[in-house]
Amino acid sequence: MKAEIIAVGSELLLGQISNTNARFLSGKMTEVGVDVHFHTAVGDNRSRLTAALSAAEKRSDLIILTGGLGPTRDDLTKETVAEFTGTNLVMDSESLSRIESYFRKRDLPMTENNRKQAAVIEGADVFINYNGLACGMAVKGETVIVLLPGPPGELEPMVQRDLLPWLARMTGTGEAITSRVLRFFGIGEAQLAGEIDDIIANQSNPTVAPLASDGEVTIRLTSKGMPDQNVQALDRMEKTILSRAGTWFYGYDTNTLAKVTADALGKSGSTIACAESLTGGMFGSMLTGESGASSFYTGGVICYDANVKQNVLNVKEDTIRTYGTVSRECAAELAENVRTLMKSTIGISFTGVAGPDSLEGKEPGLVFIAIADSRGTAVKRLSLAGSRSAVRERAAKFGCYFLLKQLNEEESTKE
Repeated sequence: MKAEIIAVGSELLLGQISNTNARFLSGKMTEVGVDVHFHTAVGDNRSRLTAALSAAEKRSDLIILTGGLGPTRDDLTKETVAEFTGTNLVMDSESLSRIESYFRKRDLPMTENNRKQAAVIEGADVFINYNGLACGMAVKGETVIVLLPGPPGELEPMVQRDLLPWLARMTGTGEAITSRVLRFFGIGEAQLAGEIDDIIANQSNPTVAPLASDGEVTIRLTSKGMPDQNVQALDRMEKTILSRAGTWFYGYDTNTLAKVTADALGKSGSTIACAESLTGGMFGSMLTGESGASSFYTGGVICYDANVKQNVLNVKEDTIRTYGTVSRECAAELAENVRTLMKSTIGISFTGVAGPDSLEGKEPGLVFIAIADSRGTAVKRLSLAGSRSAVRERAAKFGCYFLLKQLNEEESTKE
């Protein structure tokens, strides 16, 4: 089936809220083998919504509308769809009963316009709203039209409980669209695309789509067919891609670099402490934002000032005088000393020039990251581009990346 999602609400066009429903629905439609070809947003206007429906009917087998099912005068979705399909609105007794019960239990007066939320298109299959008042519905025809409430807290459970099974029963093919996201760090989109250029050029099923975001690169693999065949096809494509670009691969789907690193730390039994000059606590915040951090994160020191580096973390005065605070030597001492101070198995440090001005005669973007453990200390030198905030965030992510690679190497040697 070819589907179109129409989000109804002037607040979407005014930029007052984001259209998160379209993203959620597109992801869920793949589970039942439905291809979403179009996203449309339209204001609370009957004539413009009718025009959107007319355009969608010509190019789609399934139209999903979100929003505009409430009790107010500008909630026009049901009325417009009924007029468009030449049907009437009738009252759904179960929905009406639930609405009346809602107000009665709260000892609130039920205004007449709330009855509107129980009105449904005649002949539609009704989806009861267990998380709100306005029911959803599906209207069968040459083009199937589905109406869903706008609030995500109502729409999402209704999609899971009612719409997905309903669509699966209706399509009955057993086919699905299965996606897998491969996540990479430390390589640019252009370089990664170059590594797999022939794969992208010759893709069919599965399809291969690279995307850069927040200093990372993802590759979405998508296969359409029977579920078991999809998994096998994705496995083969993943193996081919990682044989060329596996050095930069770190995880799947929605997993973040911080989460994968935190999981690896927890699995390894290691503990970590951090000394953060450049990143100002950002690295520690990333790790402690993950569940289970108390088992591996012992603590950190934000050491922006040279006096803190010397007096708290015992960096030698001679080191700072000879090499500066932004140096390989200073980074190494910070990592080693914070490890000792916090009694952790690993120490990591960050020092550099975030910009926009130079520091100690060193250009913005120069970063040193050191990792110290019982085997010694490794220092990485980076030259990062971008704004001050971008340099700091990318440095923290590189800290996760370098640490993850080290943990993975240690794990492989054990095996």
